[in-house]
Amino acid sequence: MDAANWGRLLALAGLWGFSFPFIKLAVADIPPLVVLFGRVSMAAVVLGAMLALTRTPFPSGRAAWLTFLGMGLTNNLAPWWLQLWGQQYLPVGLASILNAATPAFSVVAMHLLTEDKATPSRAAGVVLGFAGVAVLIGPGLLFSGGHQLWPELAFMLACVFYAISGVFGRRFGRLGLNSMQTAFGLMTATTIMSAPVAFIVNPPWTLATPGQAAVLALIALALVSTAIAFMLFFRILVEAGPTNVMLVTLLVPVVAIWIGVAFMGETVEPRNFAGMGLIGLGLVCIDGRAITALHRLIAGRGLR
Repeated sequence: MDAANWGRLLALAGLWGFSFPFIKLAVADIPPLVVLFGRVSMAAVVLGAMLALTRTPFPSGRAAWLTFLGMGLTNNLAPWWLQLWGQQYLPVGLASILNAATPAFSVVAMHLLTEDKATPSRAAGVVLGFAGVAVLIGPGLLFSGGHQLWPELAFMLACVFYAISGVFGRRFGRLGLNSMQTAFGLMTATTIMSAPVAFIVNPPWTLATPGQAAVLALIALALVSTAIAFMLFFRILVEAGPTNVMLVTLLVPVVAIWIGVAFMGETVEPRNFAGMGLIGLGLVCIDGRAITALHRLIAGRGLR
């Protein structure tokens, strides 16, 4: 992680942190499936125009598009619909914290589905991550079936899909595509899959005209938090690897919580901070570098 990639990581955290309030505003007037289709289709058009303007070849080949379809389903279509539905009922801050549990699910998925087996440090991170989720949901809500339970469980299922998508994400390094080509392929594949579903479930002629705030939020979500953000994401992924890009999940809730409190009148409960702290500590264990540095200090070798 050189200075440029740290800068990209901080920028990515800001762009994805803003996605939560954008979604909250959009789904207030627009059905979740329509928001999803609008998000990916506008992003695909912008990314395609950028490829054409820079004279960059469009991605081609059966292997590339099968990967785009697989990752589009597991990383975009399924989890984004679950989260869009859930954010109709959850505050921005809580939604972003629940989303930060993704790395814990990713460790489990990689351990079960690939040769990348969990180390003791990563296993401890998984336990801490799930403990953070349990604190956020709370036993009272879990057993009482409160109105927030199903939206929170929807976010957890979305994290499972994100984790599975990591299996497809491992293939991108072998395709020889740059970040713009990869982002375009992913958004185009998701557009193709989401169009018929959105049209059937929410026929355009049955929809009410959305308010200006919802429309502007959807446009910002598509252009800023999707097209630009995914170019940054794939750039960091290629240059610094999946472990480093995963650090963004620790930063995004900080941005989203600040926006929710400062501009949307939300409040943060003590258990939200406790849950975020446990998830963050779990992410540190999964990342492993802090543990390695501590071992070196204990062994008297310093941080070199």
